Amino acid sequence: MKLSLCMIVKNEAATLSKCLGSVKNVVDEIVVLDTGSTDKTMEIAQKMGANVYHFQWCNDFSAARNQALKYVTGDWILVLDGDETLTQKIVPQLREAIEREDYLVINLVREEVGAVQSPYSMVSRLFRNHPDIHFSRPYHALIDDSVSEIIRKEQHWGIGYLQGVAIRHQGYQQSAISVQNKHAKALVAMEEYIAKNPEDSYVCSKLGALYVDTGKILQGIDLLKKGITNVGDNYDILYELHYHLGIAYTRLQNPQEAISQYQAAIKLPIYPMLKLGAYNNLGNLFKAMGDFPSAKTAYETTLKIDSGFATGYYNLGMTFKAMGLFAEAIASYQKAILFQRNYAQAYQNLGVVLLKAGYVQDSLTAFKRAIALYQQQNPPEAKRLRQGLREMGLV
Repeated sequence: MKLSLCMIVKNEAATLSKCLGSVKNVVDEIVVLDTGSTDKTMEIAQKMGANVYHFQWCNDFSAARNQALKYVTGDWILVLDGDETLTQKIVPQLREAIEREDYLVINLVREEVGAVQSPYSMVSRLFRNHPDIHFSRPYHALIDDSVSEIIRKEQHWGIGYLQGVAIRHQGYQQSAISVQNKHAKALVAMEEYIAKNPEDSYVCSKLGALYVDTGKILQGIDLLKKGITNVGDNYDILYELHYHLGIAYTRLQNPQEAISQYQAAIKLPIYPMLKLGAYNNLGNLFKAMGDFPSAKTAYETTLKIDSGFATGYYNLGMTFKAMGLFAEAIASYQKAILFQRNYAQAYQNLGVVLLKAGYVQDSLTAFKRAIALYQQQNPPEAKRLRQGLREMGLV
């Protein structure tokens, strides 16, 4: 089976080489549709063997993605963005899956590197080159609507998924200005779409979450609740709706309702990795309320789902610290650092617990490492921590 990579790009020079390098010797064809780059994006794409085409941007991601599909010649299509990479561990599974005759689409788990919320998502980014598959919606474009229609008519097709992380997305590590610009563009596109398609639960989820994220919390709650009434049995979208309602009610300082929403989310029959954010946020609520046993259970569940989840180890360490279980807290912080070497907060709290446990020299070593990392990531915090240590007479 011939596999084609299909991308739309704009000013991706900083990340494109890494993206295309991740599919070297995996795909047979690279199609790149440029939507107006002013940097060296096109030059990099051509140097790495891509067939480069051009598209006049029209504020519609679906239009651009559908145009890109027209240039693809492979039997299967893999879609990546310029700030994403394909994981090498997934390649054997991927090759085996596309040889099956019954799959129309193979869903992939995407890791949102650096995301505070929702560290994993499921994306429909690997699919047959079927003439009726196309993207819809101007923002957060998906093939799902067209796939549902095809399967309704051609019932021999199935949908599968690959286990484990297939795509790593670096977009959450962009600058604040970049994120603000992205939010502004998303807001305009989704508000125009929802005005014409008010019953679309997927856009209710995405736009409602954006409202909550930008401070329009009540407006976001109304839209998320509307999405729940229309979603039917699409459990992936239903999970997102409950999950974002949990965030909204947390910001309104209504922990009981937030807990209720997260509990509704984790009961749904979806891929366990997708529930990681809900369990983690549930643990945060229990910890803030002083219910440390329930917080401990929630965080331990995140680690059963993903044994490399650094944030889960850190939060478990904070819980153990609050419970006065210093040995367990130390072990948890060390695990967090093992999986995330630049985890300044883990080093800082490790220093605190080591000091409480009487290991002064080891504590100072941890504090010094925290200060060095904060100096790179958050200089005011480095200054504050250094001053605090001086006041305690430790430096």
